[in-house]
Amino acid sequence: MAKITLLDGGMGQELVARSGDEPTPLWATRVMLDHPGMVREIHADYFAAGATVATTNTYAIHHDRLERFGLDPMFHALHLRALAEAHEARAAHGSGRIAGSMGPLVATYRPEVTQPVDIAAPKYAEISTILGAHVDMILCETMASVEMAEGAVAGAQAAGKPVWLSVSVDDHNGKVLRSGEAIADLARIVAKYPVAAVLANCSVPEAMTDAMAELATLGLPFGAYANGFTHISGNFLKDAPTVRELTHRHDLTPEKYTDFAMGWINSGATIVGGCCDVGPAHIRHLAASLTAAGHQIV
Repeated sequence: MAKITLLDGGMGQELVARSGDEPTPLWATRVMLDHPGMVREIHADYFAAGATVATTNTYAIHHDRLERFGLDPMFHALHLRALAEAHEARAAHGSGRIAGSMGPLVATYRPEVTQPVDIAAPKYAEISTILGAHVDMILCETMASVEMAEGAVAGAQAAGKPVWLSVSVDDHNGKVLRSGEAIADLARIVAKYPVAAVLANCSVPEAMTDAMAELATLGLPFGAYANGFTHISGNFLKDAPTVRELTHRHDLTPEKYTDFAMGWINSGATIVGGCCDVGPAHIRHLAASLTAAGHQIV
């Protein structure tokens, strides 16, 4: 039996469900201003469900996104607000780790907007410097190309904390990133920079089995946290989309998601959780199944 790190689930879709507000391109960030405490409540629900890691609601706090809405002066304050909500939930729970999330610059799922490493790395370094004193690790999430991953990982070193790299894979071929590049091409990055774990996230769970086999070749702890979308629509790949353009699937019950995750663990994964549209009920069922199977959740 293995020691398994159980991540939390998605934040953005939970906010959609709980707030009742119409989504905007600044969605999960805007909620912290309009509904103080809601992010903390979601973190608390994931801890109560059995997760041992809270992922900060900082994924989309980037200058390029805030500038469109005149909120860039709040760049630093918004990071601190998200950190506070995670810390308050952990303090109330009494245990757990906090992962500082850094998502793609410009847009998600779009490798064509990847910025060169020498431009991206300083932007990520600014964020990771803010996060570093308040988190247990930096989680570079949903990276869609090798160059995108390198920019994030290079900048993340400024935090002085372990860096986890998570990539988004093709929904129809889990062996490649959304850019079409092979997962194996990440070997250059993990050889060049200190990386503590490699993961795949925000792709359909069916694609993760192939991804696990590829991540295993990188020689680091690995895992997955899938989304609950049917697919990534063309409208979402346009400029400034909202989550309204994404369709959630109705068949991904907690039981079915757990079956997928247990399969990843059988492939050697030691870090599992959920991404968009995977909520506390999924994490609760997964936690119970891990314990029943004799695994230790750490």
